[in-house]
Amino acid sequence: MWRWLRREIQVVFERDPAAKSVLEVLTCYPGFHALLAHRVGHALYRRRLFFPARLVSHISRFLTGIEIHPGAIIGDGCFIDHGMGVVIGETAEVGKDVTLYQGVTLGGTGKEKGKRHPTLEDGVTVGVGAKVLGGITIGGGSKIGAGAVVVKAVPPGCTVVGVPGRVVARNGMRVGVDLEHGNLPDPVSEVLSALTAQVADLKKELAELREAKNAAKSA
Repeated sequence: MWRWLRREIQVVFERDPAAKSVLEVLTCYPGFHALLAHRVGHALYRRRLFFPARLVSHISRFLTGIEIHPGAIIGDGCFIDHGMGVVIGETAEVGKDVTLYQGVTLGGTGKEKGKRHPTLEDGVTVGVGAKVLGGITIGGGSKIGAGAVVVKAVPPGCTVVGVPGRVVARNGMRVGVDLEHGNLPDPVSEVLSALTAQVADLKKELAELREAKNAAKSA
C-alpha cells in the first residue's frame, strides 16, 4: 500500500502542474481520494463482500463526485484530473498510466451480463466529457478527444474525436495533436468545408452552362 501511495502521489506531480506539495495532493485531490477508496472497495469486492464494497464506493462518490464500481479493475499510475462526474462501470478495465479528465464515462450499452464496459490499455488519455461505451478495447497510447462518444474498438496509438468517435490520426501519421483539446481536428467541420467547396463548383458550372445557353439563343 505504501509503495502504491508513493507512486500515485508521484503521478499527480507528473501530470498536474498545479500540484504544489504532497500535503496538497493528500488533502485536496478528489481523484486521488477516489482511487484510494477504490482500492479498499475492490479488495472487499474480490472477497465477495459486495455490500461493504458498494458502501465504500457510495461514500466515495458522495465525497468526491467520482463513481467507481468496486468491481472495476484499475492499474497503477491512473490519474483522474479534477474528476467531478467521472463514472467507471463494474466490468471496466483500466490499464497502467491512464489519464481521465472530468466528466468521463466508461459505461455499458445495455443490461446484458458479462463484459459490458470498456477496456483501456496502458497509457490511454480520455478527454473532458468523453464517453466510452460497451465492451470495447481502446488500444495503448490512444487519445480520446473532449466530448467524443466512442462505441467501437480503437487500435493502439490513435486519436479519436467526434460523435460518434472517429479515428483521425494513428501514430502521428495524419496530424500532430496532444492534450491540447483545442488543437484536435474536427471531422464534421472538414466535411462541411468539402461540401461547401463542391457547392461552389456546381454553382460555377451552372453559371457557365447558362451563359452558353444564352449565347446559343443569341446566335
